[in-house]
Amino acid sequence: MNPAKLLEKRRDQWSELESLCDAMESRGQTDKAGGAHHQGAEGIARFSTLYRSACADLALADAYQLPPGTVTYLHRLVARSHNQLYRANKFEPNRWTDVLFREAPQQIFADACVRWAAVIFFGLFAMSLFLGRNENMFPDFAQRMVGTQQLEQMEEMYEQPLNGSLDHYVQMSGFYIQHNTGIGLSCFASGILIIPCLFNLAYNAVVLGTVFGYMARPDVTGGDNFYHFVTAHGPFELTAIVLAAGAGLRLGVGLFSTGGLTRIESLRESAMKAVPVMAASAMLFIGAAFTEGFLSPSPAPYVIKAMWAVLSSGLISFYFVVLGFPRDETLLKRIEPAGEFSDAT
Repeated sequence: MNPAKLLEKRRDQWSELESLCDAMESRGQTDKAGGAHHQGAEGIARFSTLYRSACADLALADAYQLPPGTVTYLHRLVARSHNQLYRANKFEPNRWTDVLFREAPQQIFADACVRWAAVIFFGLFAMSLFLGRNENMFPDFAQRMVGTQQLEQMEEMYEQPLNGSLDHYVQMSGFYIQHNTGIGLSCFASGILIIPCLFNLAYNAVVLGTVFGYMARPDVTGGDNFYHFVTAHGPFELTAIVLAAGAGLRLGVGLFSTGGLTRIESLRESAMKAVPVMAASAMLFIGAAFTEGFLSPSPAPYVIKAMWAVLSSGLISFYFVVLGFPRDETLLKRIEPAGEFSDAT
């Protein structure tokens, strides 16, 4: 079909988008526009669909050098819509509660990048733990993966029982906070290129899993003290690393799989989707830091640390699985990524 005739048929959608912009500018919400009634997530979803279509129409009009009036109109409409879509809203407690406990967990649950990151990390972590634990079946596996010198340092570090002494354990806590937070940030930063992020995530999963398996051997010095230290904050910290990698991968997918948008627009949209993932990762790192600074190095009985690990794992599962399980199909369509993870790889 002739591009001019095709765009002529889209004028009704342009008018509807313009009406939605009027409604958002005058009332701050998409309630009534274009003769249709849209509320809440339904209105935002419709607005996002029309905005994407207008971006595609603008690209088509530019490519075929259609009349300047049409191109100028579309430029203004897209810019106006963009400002409404990405504007900073005033603080509304009820709105933020809805974002934190409904939209964010459902968006994270529906994000294929987060799922892939979780499968890769925890799958390799569990496999490496098993291989590192079974010395008879897989001799020298731990030494090859981690290094003999580093394993000896781990044994020496945890040779003494935990006693809560700040002289010995504040430095240890600071090292683990810096080390594991650094892993999360490096996974996020490398996610824009996808392959380095996957390698970084896989490498750290193998190293951490091997160390956990090696320290679980009955003949290793300091194994009990090691698990006394890492059990309480482990669920927070490991999950935070996975989420950081998932947020980074979302940026990479947006860069290489645009879904019909320009590369910059696709990257901007992916960045918006990565924000709640990275925010959740940051909150888990904070939880891990407090646990690692106060409970992990304390002489508290192991059963208390294990109970905290179970409780924190339950809270994480409730937030990301129970609250995140999609129940609102309209919301799911709005937060569904433009391109699947496999499309970009």
